[in-house]
Amino acid sequence: MSKLPLSRRALSILAVLVPLAFVLGYVALRSGPLAPVAVTVVQVESKALRPSLFGVGTVEARQLYRLGPVAPGRLLRLSVQVGDTVKAGQVLGEMDPVDSDDRLRSQQAQVQRAAAVADTTARHAFAQQQARRYEQLFAEKATSEELLAARRQDLQLASAALAAAREDQARAQSDLQALRTQRASLRLVSPVDGLVTARDAEPGTTLVAGQMVVEVVDPTSLWVNTRFDQVSAAGLAAQQPAQVALRSRRAQTLAGQVLRLEPRADAVTEELLAKVVFSTVPQPLPPIGERAEVTVDLPELAQGPVVPNAAVQRQGTQIGVWVAQGDRLDFVPVVLGRSDLEGRVQVLKGLAPGDSIVLYSEKALTARSRIHVVERIPGVSS
Repeated sequence: MSKLPLSRRALSILAVLVPLAFVLGYVALRSGPLAPVAVTVVQVESKALRPSLFGVGTVEARQLYRLGPVAPGRLLRLSVQVGDTVKAGQVLGEMDPVDSDDRLRSQQAQVQRAAAVADTTARHAFAQQQARRYEQLFAEKATSEELLAARRQDLQLASAALAAAREDQARAQSDLQALRTQRASLRLVSPVDGLVTARDAEPGTTLVAGQMVVEVVDPTSLWVNTRFDQVSAAGLAAQQPAQVALRSRRAQTLAGQVLRLEPRADAVTEELLAKVVFSTVPQPLPPIGERAEVTVDLPELAQGPVVPNAAVQRQGTQIGVWVAQGDRLDFVPVVLGRSDLEGRVQVLKGLAPGDSIVLYSEKALTARSRIHVVERIPGVSS
């Protein structure tokens, strides 16, 4: 049986379908699901990485004084406002003395009376003189033993009266000093050159003992109570330089250093606590409690392979990078070390300087992916 010749119509259809199939295959291989994935690659560098540690904290004061009465009373006057600068020894306010001044004047009069011991001293001196005189007379047999005993008794009585007078004088002086101290405690006095940061009472308010009236802080004692992630805080130590960026002055970085690490960490947030002090007192002074961002420069690491953090990927339970060899890909597991704030991480094992690795990819990669190296992926890399 002979083959039927192709009709003119069939030939026309084949002439259209064959090029179309070729075009579809080309499109599938170049831009469809089978097309190569566009990637950007970088070379593994050998650098001495200088890691930095980032933390967030609040501005606090080491020396903060909450001034208030030591006994219940009424606030008579208060001469400072929040934000005022005060000097050490300056009287900021005063409690109502009630009858303290009257009792002080009364005690001063009592001291003056107790101080008038001249008469008692004179009687003691006379009794002492008479006792010596009668002792001499008795030695010369010119008086009786009974008279000598009487003079000695007079001397003992005069000595006791003088001692009692001196005790009364000392007691009156002590009571006077106690009243003066009590009267002085009614004044609210600044212990340091500082800044008034709170005013919690107004004149006429009745206060209990220990209740705060004003709060004064020493500006030179400001520090940042900072929290650092425990995972990345290895190597953090006292005396390390730091930069502090206050939330109200994000464009300005203030120099500082780590004063100390707290021996107790936060078990809930898994953070280490550190106190960071300013190298110079910031002007104007930041509010107590303001948030601050702290960056601490850690010691420089030994030179070794360094890759961008963006190149590190996870495949299952392994962490590694995609190594590009021509249009082939190999996932290489790596052991990572410390990282810096510029997005670079130290590679302890798995790579060597000069290796070509994938930085960004157009879509997720697999071991079967074909790649096409480009300089930039729109919307992905900068």
